[in-house]
Amino acid sequence: MTYEVSKTDEQWRTELDPAEFAVLRQAATERAWTGELLDESRVGVYRCRACGNELFRSETKFDSHCGWPSFYSPLAGDRVELIEDRTHGMVRTEVRCARCGSHLGHVFDDAPQTPTGDRFCMNSVSLTFEEA
Repeated sequence: MTYEVSKTDEQWRTELDPAEFAVLRQAATERAWTGELLDESRVGVYRCRACGNELFRSETKFDSHCGWPSFYSPLAGDRVELIEDRTHGMVRTEVRCARCGSHLGHVFDDAPQTPTGDRFCMNSVSLTFEEA
């Protein structure tokens, strides 16, 4: 797929630190309960760390008790790309930034306490936070 922001792995490596590169470009997962944005509670916007695309608003963030920042809806449906993920012997739905293709996390339909029933489980390292 062609993205609005497209770079080589070498270019991404110069812009991202090793942990960011592993998650955003190689679909790694940060350890649960370690992300800097897990307990972020201020009002603002969450953006893709790789390209700055606005992805989530703080109003949709909730405590899912899973160890990663969770949201029940992206800012708009066209901000993220959903892809079937059959790695690690599971069938999941990967969430990528629609602007640059970076891996953000996964979405699960296991949050009945939210308006959508969805839990967008994101890696903190894949996001930046901009306070309103």
